[in-house]
Amino acid sequence: MERTRNAQVASALEAEGFVVYLPQRDAGVSYDAFQRGEDKKAVRTSIFSKDVQAVADCDILVCLLDGRVPDEGTCIELGMAFALRKPCVGYKTDRRAMDDQGDNNIMVDGCLSGRIVRSVMELLAVLHDVASPPE
Repeated sequence: MERTRNAQVASALEAEGFVVYLPQRDAGVSYDAFQRGEDKKAVRTSIFSKDVQAVADCDILVCLLDGRVPDEGTCIELGMAFALRKPCVGYKTDRRAMDDQGDNNIMVDGCLSGRIVRSVMELLAVLHDVASPPE
């Protein structure tokens, strides 16, 4: 389900002209590589390196936050992008959260600077706003 949703969001962004790095598509899925008999250490090193480079090269990071807590890899990518002073946008379509108040983790929210959207249309509007240079 998550891979399908991620691909749908990536397609919507690409249809609007954004260049998207989608880790599962562009770096590969480790479990698939392991099933093909590829070396575990080499696969993990390759995926990690590709993801780190993609964060370094990106102009904007979009992190998908659905679930009670975000994916661990997403959190690492978000932290790196924030440290590199890149605009970060959260995309969350469900209400599950880590606490009973419905709040996300403070560190995740802090990296997003209040930029959390709930639909693809909102995401596109924010990305166009963030990507457009101020006049």
